[in-house]
Amino acid sequence: MPRAHLTTASVIADAAALADADGLAAVTVSAVARRLGVKPASLYEHVAGLGPLFDGVQVLALGEVGERTAAAVAGRSGRDALRGLADAHRDYAIARPGAWAALQRPASPAVAGSPEAARVAGLLLAVVRGYSVPDDDLVHAARLVGATVSGFLALTRAEAFVHRPDPEDASWAAAIDALDRALDSWPERSDS
Repeated sequence: MPRAHLTTASVIADAAALADADGLAAVTVSAVARRLGVKPASLYEHVAGLGPLFDGVQVLALGEVGERTAAAVAGRSGRDALRGLADAHRDYAIARPGAWAALQRPASPAVAGSPEAARVAGLLLAVVRGYSVPDDDLVHAARLVGATVSGFLALTRAEAFVHRPDPEDASWAAAIDALDRALDSWPERSDS
């Protein structure tokens, strides 16, 4: 029988904390059970295995990113909203590196269909809609923003920029400026 203090949410939160401390690769059912002081079998009352545990960490991270992003873009539009969104993701990646790494995994259908994923996607699309991007290109523009932000953060985490004397923050600002220009000058589609 699982310990009374264990809940699905507490098991997932502990897995995310382990990922933040030791990296996502350190997260296993056994490692989380050890941290919680229970036998691995006790966790199966709350998560059905490693896949659902990772799904839970992804949903938790999406919820947290959604909260940060919503606060960062509220009342803003254009470049200010774009910067708020990008900074919210960057700040989260710094504060919760393991949870951020979980977001970089392919999402299961359950995660992709979660309200948390819908909120994060909706916030990104709302920022992109603040520009004159045609409706048919919204997904493409959103993917450009997501790829730029995630790529920059992945390279930062891999310490790909440490060999250069240029400040990383200046490169971050330049990337946001380039995204702003790209979105602001997005071409209209011709129907020819």
